[in-house]
Amino acid sequence: MKRILMALCLVALCSAHALAGEVLVYTALEDDQIPRYIKSFKEKHPDITVKFVRDSTGIVTAKLLAEKTNPQADVVWGLSAVSLMQIEQAGMLEPYTPKDGAKVLPSFKDAAADPAWFGIDAWMTGFCVNTVELGNKKLPLPASYADLTKPEYKGMVTMPNPASSGTGFLTVSAILQLLGEEKGWAYLDKLHENISSYTHSGSKPCKLAGTGEAVIGISFGYRGLQQKKKGEPIETVFPKEGSGWDLEANALVKKAEIKPEAKVFLDWALSLDAMKEYAQSFALTGYPTGEPVPAGFPADPSKQMIKNDFEWAAKNRDHILAEWTKRYDGKSEPKK
Repeated sequence: MKRILMALCLVALCSAHALAGEVLVYTALEDDQIPRYIKSFKEKHPDITVKFVRDSTGIVTAKLLAEKTNPQADVVWGLSAVSLMQIEQAGMLEPYTPKDGAKVLPSFKDAAADPAWFGIDAWMTGFCVNTVELGNKKLPLPASYADLTKPEYKGMVTMPNPASSGTGFLTVSAILQLLGEEKGWAYLDKLHENISSYTHSGSKPCKLAGTGEAVIGISFGYRGLQQKKKGEPIETVFPKEGSGWDLEANALVKKAEIKPEAKVFLDWALSLDAMKEYAQSFALTGYPTGEPVPAGFPADPSKQMIKNDFEWAAKNRDHILAEWTKRYDGKSEPKK
């Protein structure tokens, strides 16, 4: 009996030790979201140290792919589903269904029988418009993608570089899907004439609009709404043609040794506590939380979102980025 008790104690000690380690998380979530989101994980798992590598979607995606032969990250949290589909195709994800994975809407997760990634929320294109600067120039509020090509907005628009930013890519992908490739590239040519610069961050165009360094920043809805809450003269416009969108999603990185802490993290990241936090920022989450749609979003956000072919976007991502870079990269801000 003593031997059995001793064995049970050793198992308990080993388990405790296993869940007192470290997990390395690669993420493209916003800097101001991570501390709020991670609070409940720290409360539940105080002995697990979480380290973050945070950057824009394109940069995180490139880093993961570059590390294919020697992966460093344990998990990916809040990266574009389109990016995760590419990483999955590269054989870098380990299928894992977190405890609340069955709750996630079918459209928010990998369609494979053994899913490799799960979406936590959807983010969508929104224009951040500085109403003071616009008023000083006596110009109307743009309401659509088409409006952004009007000559009166020449030099007043910034948008993210799609090679660096998930927001930039989902916006370009949406235009190509809405108009078809030929008309879509023709539209982007016209838009380019009004662009002052392409940023390497999806939120930066909105931040520039907030400080008056830009008049219109093509960004994403959450950022504009947050800046307005802080008192900045920003009006967020969701384009009448429909918003491009993508999922922020999570996955387990395939490694020779998968840490149990990594699975614990992914279980938490799909839990109701975490999902309720995502719902404070976004209109749609991986599964219903009972939280109201945040103020400023369309009342029915699903109607604002275009019909998005994720498989097409993932398959054509490299081609789209190569073509975009060839045509427009001359106006991109310098890389750090």
